[in-house]
Formats: sequence, C-alpha cells, structure tokens
Amino acid sequence: MSNPIKKLLGQTAVYGLSSIVGRLLNYLLVPLYTSVFSEPSDYGVVSELYAWVAFLVVFLTFGMETAFFRFLQDKDDKDKVFLNGFLTVIGINLLFFIVLLFFNQSIADLLLFSDHPEYIILLGAIVCIDAITALPLAKLRAENKAKQFASIQFASIGVNIILNLIFFLKLVKGVYFLELIFPVFDPKHPEDAVFFILIFNLISSLVKPSLLYKHFLNLRLNFDMQLAKEMGIYAIPLVIAGFAGIINETIDRILLKHILSNGSYEFVYENVYGKTKMVVNSLTDAQGQVGIYSACYKLAMLVTILLQAYRYAAEPFFFAQMKSADKNKVYAKVMNFFVAMVCLVFLVVSLNIDFFKLFIRNEAYHVGLGVVPVLLLANVFLGIYYNQSIWYKLSGQTKFGAYIAIIGAITTLVINMLFIPTYGFMASAWATMIVYALQMVLSYYLGQKYYPIKYNLRKFFLYLGVALLFYFITELLNLEGPFGRFFVHNMLIIVYIGMVYTLEKSAFKKNTNE
Repeated sequence: MSNPIKKLLGQTAVYGLSSIVGRLLNYLLVPLYTSVFSEPSDYGVVSELYAWVAFLVVFLTFGMETAFFRFLQDKDDKDKVFLNGFLTVIGINLLFFIVLLFFNQSIADLLLFSDHPEYIILLGAIVCIDAITALPLAKLRAENKAKQFASIQFASIGVNIILNLIFFLKLVKGVYFLELIFPVFDPKHPEDAVFFILIFNLISSLVKPSLLYKHFLNLRLNFDMQLAKEMGIYAIPLVIAGFAGIINETIDRILLKHILSNGSYEFVYENVYGKTKMVVNSLTDAQGQVGIYSACYKLAMLVTILLQAYRYAAEPFFFAQMKSADKNKVYAKVMNFFVAMVCLVFLVVSLNIDFFKLFIRNEAYHVGLGVVPVLLLANVFLGIYYNQSIWYKLSGQTKFGAYIAIIGAITTLVINMLFIPTYGFMASAWATMIVYALQMVLSYYLGQKYYPIKYNLRKFFLYLGVALLFYFITELLNLEGPFGRFFVHNMLIIVYIGMVYTLEKSAFKKNTNE
C-alpha cells in the first residue's frame, strides 16, 4: 500500500506550485507598491480594503467548501452535494451584491472612504466572484485534479500581475492605443492607483469563472432543501469560526486606522537596525501606520503561503483517511513534518531579514521590521492550530471550532484596543502571536478530550525549541557585518535541516501503515 504521507506531500507540492509561485509573483507587487506609493498612508488604503475582502470571503462562501468535502464521504449522490452547496453560495452572493448596490455610499461613509464609494462596489464584485468560484475549485480538489486547479489559479494571478506591471511600470507610455485602455500612472494621484488595483483584481477574478464555465453551464435548479439544511447546520459553526478567525488575522489593520485617527500618539519602534520615533495625529498618519505594518506583515506571509498550499491538499486528504484503521497514526506523523516545515520557514526569514527587507524598496516602511519575527512565530502557531483543527471537522463537532475562534477574536479585540494607543502596530503583532498560541493550546486540550490523536509532543517541543534557541542566539551575538551574519545565521539553518532530516527520514523509507 502506498505511503499516505508521500501522497499528501505530493499533492501539497502541486497545490503549492499555484499557491507558492502565485504568492511569490504577488510578492513582486510589494516592492512595486511600496515604491510607487511613496507615502505609506497610500499603501495603507490598499491594505485596509483587502482586509475587508478577507472578512467578506469567509461570510460569502458560507463554509460550503468544508461542508462539501465532509458530505461527499456520506452521500451516494456526489453531484447533488456539489449542486446544493453551489446554489447556496450563489444565492447568498446575489443577495449581498444587491444590498451593496443600494447602500454603497453609506458603507463608504462608515469605513471612512466617503469620497470613494466606487471602492465598495468594486470590492463587493471581487469577493462575490471569488466566493462563487470557490465551490467549483473545491470540486477539482476533491477529484484530485490538482493540475487543472493550479492552472486556473495561475491564470488568474498572472493576469493580475501583468495588468499591474503595465500600469505601474508605465509600459504603455508612447503606445497610444494602449494608453486609451491603460492610463499611465501619475504618482500625484494615488487614489487613481487604488481604483485601478481594484479594477485589475476584478478582471483577474473573472478569469476563474471563465475557465470554470462548464460548472455554470451544467447548473440545474435541483435544490434539495433537506440536504441544504444538513450542510448548513454543519457549516454555520465553521462560518462563525472562520469569521472570528479573520478577526484575528486582519482586524488589526482596521483598528490601527480607526483608533489612531482619533487622537495624537507618539511611538518608538525598534528593530535590528535601531530605534525610530513616529508621531501620529491625523487620519493620514494612521493610514501610514497601516501601510508600514501591512508591508512588513508581507515578510511573515511565507509561513502563510506554505500553510495555504498545505491546506488545499490536507483537507480532502484528512477526510479521505477517515475510514483508515491507522488514521490517527497518519495524522500524528503529518503533524511532525508540518511543525518541522513551519519552524524552518520561521528561521529562514527571521535570520535572513537583511535579504528579505529588500522586497520593501522604500526605506520609509523599514521602521516596521520589528514585527516580522513576532508575526512569523504567530503564523507557526496558526499553522499548528489549523493542523489540529481536523479533529472537530472529522468528528462533526464544528461548534468547538467556533468557540475557539470566538475566544481568539475577543482576545484580539481586547489586546488591540487596549495597547494600540501605547505601542502602535507592535501591539497588533504581539496580539496576533498571543491569540494564535492560545488557540493552539485550546484546540489541543479539547481535541485530546473529544477526539484523541496521540501527537508526538517531544518532537513538537524539540523542533520549536531549537528554532527559537537558534533565533535568540543570533540576537545575542548581534553580529554587525552583513556577510558574517549571513554565514553564521545560515549555518544554524543548515544544522536545523540536518536535525529534522535525521529524525524524520525513516518515515519516508517505511510504509506508514505497517
């Protein structure tokens, strides 16, 4: 029998190709945006808008992806499961967009974008398209059509990248018929840049339904109310959990703007390159804090990229293992590899910040580099929590996912509201890490009580402990020369890789089911 861990890693590699390469291509937009947006406040507008996107996508997909995977295991009519989930998502999104068209100005006023209600309409169109295409893409994952899934994702990302490069690098200057379609960016009007960023995202989002047209052509209004009710009952706690989870991930950018725009504040930010004092006493300054924080947050996203690729493959894989006699043994071994991988990414980025900071071309943003190690560690904890969360999805006790996420969301809100006025965006970074660590611990405790999986805690503490030890060693050494730092830091990374390989190589040589 084939090794299931090798199968999971293979699928993760294919899904990861679209996710990792796509995100890395999007990384090209970080130096691009931070260069053309000379003021961090302008980039802060873009960052906040996309924070709202994250909220809406969770609500508008309505947990139907996970419900689809779960009900595929129990229902004989697989097409009916897909059709019910798909129609549910389409109905929710149509209703949402109609409401948005009528109340876009009121929503813009509430979000402090009163002069730009068009942002709200464009944002709504983007999230509705992404939400509606989520179920057809999930169907491809369930059918193990990873290459088709990856090609669709690549096409969408590629279109977005190309359009942004044409606009911001002024590639059409002098080509007059193209200038009619792509006006050359004028740095004096950053609001035009924000508008076109949203337009390009909308166009790239439309690529997905165009490539998934068969799913729309085959759509039949054969709605099973009883099945829809069962899927909805299963999904609602996941929606609550997802919504609360997005509060943990993105509310800090929204709170930074809304809290700091209502007073006068002074912060001293510190990183490996020294201390910087910043004064915030206007809406523009507050948006600047959002821009700096968001740009530096991107450097911590490499853990998230790995996590996203892993989740695309892991969710259907874990459900497929439900009936295996050795499923818990497989889950435990997968956790070993996962912890080792995310801790390795933590080390690679945090110990090579001299290199990764070059992705942010404008030094005005470098004041926020101190958040990177904190957010990297936060995302390590988040990844472990996601890996553990399979217990309540498999057991059908999704309410516990909602409870954990709600506790995390409340903690996030409290820490940010209490400490942003004193510590600025550093409070947001520490809040993120504390909350993800809390969720990880809660999930482990509840999982051991209701759906025990015997994880290897010694390996968990070994991998995490050694990674943190190596990081603090480099902090204590505080080497000044960039070449000396590069050599010593990467030697420690090689030692870490050697340790993991020595401890885990046997899992690839032996069949996990033996």
